[in-house]
Amino acid sequence: MNTTLKSAVLGAVALGLGAFGQAGPAAAQAEVTLRCQHFLPPMGSVPRFFMEPWAAAIEEQSGGRIDVELYPAMQLGGAPPALYDQIRDGVIDCGWALPAYTPGRFPEAEVMELPFMTSMNAEDSSRAAWEITEQYLRDTRFADIHVLAVHVHGPGVIHKTGDPITSVADFDGLQLRGPSRQANALLERLGATPVGMPVPAFPEALSRGVVDGGVIPWEVVPALRVEELAESHTQIGGDRALYNTFFIWGMNRDTYANLPDDLRAIIDANSGIDTSAAAGAAMDRGDTIAEEAITARGNNIVTLDDNVVAELRSMGDEVIANWIDEMNGLGLPGEQLVEDARAAVARHDGGN
Repeated sequence: MNTTLKSAVLGAVALGLGAFGQAGPAAAQAEVTLRCQHFLPPMGSVPRFFMEPWAAAIEEQSGGRIDVELYPAMQLGGAPPALYDQIRDGVIDCGWALPAYTPGRFPEAEVMELPFMTSMNAEDSSRAAWEITEQYLRDTRFADIHVLAVHVHGPGVIHKTGDPITSVADFDGLQLRGPSRQANALLERLGATPVGMPVPAFPEALSRGVVDGGVIPWEVVPALRVEELAESHTQIGGDRALYNTFFIWGMNRDTYANLPDDLRAIIDANSGIDTSAAAGAAMDRGDTIAEEAITARGNNIVTLDDNVVAELRSMGDEVIANWIDEMNGLGLPGEQLVEDARAAVARHDGGN
């Protein structure tokens, strides 16, 4: 990540607000306008601490020749599962997409979503996600878009009405929102009934009693006001996250290819492993802010005992073994994918 983007990201994090809007004079001189869409409210951690600084860096480095317009909450239309195809088809110039919202379409990406695969730090694990993308996905499954960055979030937390989950037995019979096939597979193994849905639908499902709770990271809780609906929050201890979700910050291939060489170089300078880490860092920062706010609010927050985490990890290993068998059945190297992902996470654990 170049110095300007890093400074912009750190500046937004330090201020704790979206300080980087589109400057009027720069927009007036723009040769290229990039329309970028995502599904979160604008106060979400990734829009505030990653997308807005990214847009500001692109505009500044291009001298205003590129204008980046950010459209939150699907303002340009469509539903969150359509975002990848909107990027591919040129409906938008760039966007933030989740492979998990189209189950089975990007199987290799699921390796970063397996139980206890990623570390407790999204910045570090996002570097690992970029390496796996380069090795297995960028020129194959993702070849019909231009990938700018990929990332994961921090450790997922279980948010629910009523008493918190403190044992594996507490999962039994619960209806819990899950974000992905592998998170849902783990919830089912734990005795819950998983209910798959994009994260914007979670608050309404919780308020109407469609679900008893669900798994999301801390950072998105305030943006969705989940803390007003869920009385309890269960954190997973240890050094690995219960589950994760894989995100793409991507651009339409033709939009990228049609840029002048010097402007394309600016996009390149704000892409790749360090930019992926910046997106993960935005989520880490959001986790800290949200957890502190919800603690101050007085909600019931617990962390599972080590023996419960060990039991969860054993069940997670069963989910991973099943996934490996499934991938092998598709002609994909399931075991190698897991080995490579674990190695990449370990390589970057602690910022190494």
